[in-house]
Amino acid sequence: MSEEFKGKVVLVSGAGSGIGREAALLFARQGAMVFGADLSEKGLSETQELAREAAGTIQAALVDVSKETEVAALIKRIDQEAGRLDAAFNNAGITGGTFRLEDYPTDDFDRVLSVNLRSVFLAMKYELPLLKRSGGGTIVNTASVAALTGPGGMSAYAASKHGVQGLTRVAAMENAAQNIRINAIAPGWTETPMVIANSAQNPAFAELARKAIPAKRGGQPSEIAAAAVWLSSPQSSYVFGQMLVVDGGMTIGGFEF
Repeated sequence: MSEEFKGKVVLVSGAGSGIGREAALLFARQGAMVFGADLSEKGLSETQELAREAAGTIQAALVDVSKETEVAALIKRIDQEAGRLDAAFNNAGITGGTFRLEDYPTDDFDRVLSVNLRSVFLAMKYELPLLKRSGGGTIVNTASVAALTGPGGMSAYAASKHGVQGLTRVAAMENAAQNIRINAIAPGWTETPMVIANSAQNPAFAELARKAIPAKRGGQPSEIAAAAVWLSSPQSSYVFGQMLVVDGGMTIGGFEF
């Protein structure tokens, strides 16, 4: 394993499970000082233990990423403990319920937008000044294939993820000249704990989704994490304001020959 991030300070939200956990571990294995944020104390502890087994370290932070005071306090802590920030992976998110738009509970809609979209705004608002003081760096935001499509029953989720792409592009434009690269990833059907739990409630839909993916399988969290880490690395040094779709071909369109 390379030490591409040796001496670098990295923030990963949603680090207690799934894509966030795999990214935090990959950054740590490559030498980074990682701050892992999540609402699950148990999940963060498990991630920390996995990092120790891989000879890495992760600093845990219990944070509700939709709350401005908590996001501001996290960035202040990183500044105090590490003195810099080189990369951030704003990944925490929820799917919300599935309802036709006219039946969607307004409080649920607001909650999904708060956790998935407001959190990305808040994260970048507080990350950017520290990245600038550190001489530049990268931000990767987790969008979704739902930023490209209109999945029925998921109006809040799709709206939030379309919004993440919009925020990413604006932030990339505003900061490109200051040695800060900002991009997004768009995972497709990924076998995270959240997706597996949703699939258990609707196995027929899950089976249909897998069959519709050209690769004929769901993605592994580690595969999505690898894309996020690549976008955070010097290997992607000329990639600005893009959304990298990692979906097994789910959004190709067309049909099999």
